[in-house]
Amino acid sequence: MGVLSSLYTSISGIEANGTALGVISDNISNSNTIGYKTSRAEFSDIIAKSLKGELGGNQIGRGVTLSGVKQIFTQGNMKQTDRPTDLAITGDGFFALDGPNGRVYTRNGAFNFDKEGVLINSDGYKVLGFQADEKGDISTKLGVIQLDRNILDAKSTSEVKMFMNLDVRASAAQEDFNIEDPEATSSYSTGVTVYDTAGNAHTVTAYFTKTGDNTWAWNAVVKGDEIEGAEPGTAVVGASGTLTFDNNGRLLAQEINENSFSFTNGAKPNQAIEFNFGDDITNGGTGVKGSTQYGSQSDIYQTMQDGYEVGTVGGLSFNDDGVLSAFYTNGITQNLAQVSIARFENKEGLFKLGNNVLKESRSSGQPNIGRPGSGGRGKVFSKTVEASTTDIAFEFISLIQMQRAFQASARTMGTADELMQEILNMRRG
Repeated sequence: MGVLSSLYTSISGIEANGTALGVISDNISNSNTIGYKTSRAEFSDIIAKSLKGELGGNQIGRGVTLSGVKQIFTQGNMKQTDRPTDLAITGDGFFALDGPNGRVYTRNGAFNFDKEGVLINSDGYKVLGFQADEKGDISTKLGVIQLDRNILDAKSTSEVKMFMNLDVRASAAQEDFNIEDPEATSSYSTGVTVYDTAGNAHTVTAYFTKTGDNTWAWNAVVKGDEIEGAEPGTAVVGASGTLTFDNNGRLLAQEINENSFSFTNGAKPNQAIEFNFGDDITNGGTGVKGSTQYGSQSDIYQTMQDGYEVGTVGGLSFNDDGVLSAFYTNGITQNLAQVSIARFENKEGLFKLGNNVLKESRSSGQPNIGRPGSGGRGKVFSKTVEASTTDIAFEFISLIQMQRAFQASARTMGTADELMQEILNMRRG
């Protein structure tokens, strides 16, 4: 009977629109949830009867069904924060996490370090990333991001770079460099701090003596108190050599005659420190990128060395490539790891677990995990979180539409019920 079937048709409208109201309510409730993506209820009609069979036309519908609820993965707004461990993805992809439910994925980048130095989310899921080696180079090894280098070991100085100008107008010395009177037997001097194998700092003074036209001798001197076997109060030459310039003031050649520093306090003896004064012409350089000999006052303009003392972690930060770096008290910055980004071919097929995490499903396919900004993956921004994509105004409009459809279905059911009552009354009459 048509009247009876209309009751079931209207019930389907009540059920479908009532469920859709729940989807909208969920979107509104999560308007402040970090990384939340809104969902949309999708309907399809029900065909139960065709008056002409397979010829088409004259088909009677039997209502509506909720065919699916689909997440809408649009980009959320970026919200600046002051927390260095807050991260946000712009573009495609998810943060990969390990937890009690296995590997899961999220757009919520509100992370923090736990007491063991592991980067986690608010529910204790561990954030995955690519590990860095001892030199700070990011590898392809995927693992839990953890601060496991609270102390950075000391590194002894192996190279010192001194870029300067030596005054061509200086007079040649009348006698060789004398360690007993270095100032009187040199034309120019400058100092640099170096580190031994135990991380102890030492001051090395380099004396430059002009020995002839375009030729200079240099001596690297250390206090005898800091050299094993030397007498306190004296000075010791640890390294020496010569610099040769051409007539245009360019560095033609550099040579090292001796190079051995045996520092005290348990340091490894005979430490060799290479002194580099620039790209000399003899070794294929230009002769001007480093030390020169021009008619201006002798002066040092760049000093560099590659050693440092022991340091402890003084701070942490992520850059906009998702690389976690540690700042140590000795002034050294070293990379520890890089956040990984997982990309799915069908992200709408991911299974929601709650707590802002999703899990791989048969529909989503397997994840492609890589570095931010590569292979179509989005970029990562630090001190930023992604806001919910809920648009309150739009959701209220949808809420009104669903409410009207629900009310209309209920009114249809009431009308069908009245017709059924009329039929019953006809029999009584």
